[in-house]
Amino acid sequence: MPTRNYNWMGAVLAVMIFTGCAGKKATTNSAKPEANESAEADKLLYERAINDLQHNRFELARLSMQTLINTYPDSEYLAKAKLAIADSYFKEGGSTGLTQAVAEYQDFITFFPFLDEASYAQMQIGMAHYRRMEKSDRDRSEALEAEAALQTFLQKYPQTELTPRAEQRLREVQEVLADGDFRIASFYYIRRMDKASAPRLLDLVNRYPLYSAADRANWMLASIYERNEHKDVASTYYARLVKEYPLSPLAAEGKAKLVKFGAPVPQPDPTALARMQREQQIPRERPGLLKRPGELLKSGPDVSTAARVGTPTLTPQTEDATDTLSPGAGLSVVAAGGGSGGNNGSGTGAYVQTVSPGASDPPAGPSGSAANSGPTPGSNVPPTADASAQDQSAQGGQAATSTNAGQNANGTADPPSQASQGTPQGESSSKKKKSKKQVQLQPQ
Repeated sequence: MPTRNYNWMGAVLAVMIFTGCAGKKATTNSAKPEANESAEADKLLYERAINDLQHNRFELARLSMQTLINTYPDSEYLAKAKLAIADSYFKEGGSTGLTQAVAEYQDFITFFPFLDEASYAQMQIGMAHYRRMEKSDRDRSEALEAEAALQTFLQKYPQTELTPRAEQRLREVQEVLADGDFRIASFYYIRRMDKASAPRLLDLVNRYPLYSAADRANWMLASIYERNEHKDVASTYYARLVKEYPLSPLAAEGKAKLVKFGAPVPQPDPTALARMQREQQIPRERPGLLKRPGELLKSGPDVSTAARVGTPTLTPQTEDATDTLSPGAGLSVVAAGGGSGGNNGSGTGAYVQTVSPGASDPPAGPSGSAANSGPTPGSNVPPTADASAQDQSAQGGQAATSTNAGQNANGTADPPSQASQGTPQGESSSKKKKSKKQVQLQPQ
C-alpha cells in the first residue's frame, strides 16, 4: 500500500514537471514574434497606410504615414511615407487636395532631391496644376503654373520614362495658353485695333509655333503690317507661313502675296513639313454636337487640337511690364522684328528702347539698328500702343504727347484705345500686363 502511494505521487510530480517545462518553452517561443513585430513596426505602419490609400481611406493613410515619420525618423520607409502623403492628397483631388499635394511634393523634392522619386514628384506638381487648368477664355493662372512646372521637369529630368508624357502635357498646356492669346488678338484684329492685336500675335507666333492656329496668327500679323503699308515686314511673316507651315490652307495665298510684293518665296522647311505630315496621320476626335454626358459637365479645356509631334517651348515666361508708370519711370517699347526665327522666336530682329514719360516721341534708334525709331508727325505708322496715354496718366497730361498719340498722318483720330473699348471677357490680369508691351510697326 505505501508503495502504491509513492508511485502515484511520483506520477503526479512527473506530470507537473513536464507541464512546467512545456509552459516555459511556449513562453520562450512566443516572445520571439513580439520582438520581431517591434523591430518591423515601421514596415507594418507603411503597409497598413498603403492599403488604406488603395481603398481611398485617405485620412487613415495619412495618419499612419505621419505616425511613421514622427516615431521612426531613421526608418528606411521615411521617404516613401513622405511621398505617399502627397499621393494621398493628389488622389483625393479637389481644389484643397491638389493645392496640398503641390506643397507636399515640393517638400519631398526639398528633403530628397537626389532620389529617383524626385522626378516623379516634379511631374506630379505639373499634373496637379494641369488638373486645375481652366478653359482658354478663363483664368490662366493654373495653366501658367502647369507650364512652368512641366518645363522645369523637362529641363531637370530630360531622360526618364515620364519624359514623353510630360512633353505631351506641355504641348496641351501651351495650346490652351496660345488659344487664349489668339482669341483676344482676334477680337482686336476684327475691329482693326492693330496696336492691341499686334503685340499678342507677335508673342504667340514666336513663343508657341506648335499652336494649332499658328498659321492663321502669322497671316493676321502679316495682314496688320500690310494694311499699315509696311509690306517689307509683312513679307517676313508671309514667308514664315510658307516656310514653317507648308501644308496650311493659307500657304498658297502667302506665296501669292510674296509674288505680288516682289519678295523671294522660300522653300518649305523639311523638318516642319515632316512634322505636319505626321500630325495629319494621327487620328483625332472630331468635335460634334452630341457629346457624352460627362463631357458636357467638364470644366477643363478641350486639348484635342493640341500638337502631338514637335518639341514644346521650354523657355519660361518673360517678366511683364508694370501696369502703372510713376513719374520718372521708363516705358519699354518693343519694336517688331522681321526675321523668321526658330521655335523660340530667335532671329526676329526685335530690340528694346526706353521712353521716358513726358517725351513726345521715342528716341531715335542707333544707326544700323534692327528697326527704325518711333512714329513721327506726318507718317502713317500707327502710334505705339497707348504709350502717350500712359505718359498722360503719369505726368498729369501733356498736350504735345496726346496730340501725337491721338492723331495719325491724316489728322484723323486713331481707333479707340484698349482702355476705352474694354477687354474681352476672359483676359486675365497677367495678360493685361502683357498688353503694356508696345509694338512699333516699323520696316526692317
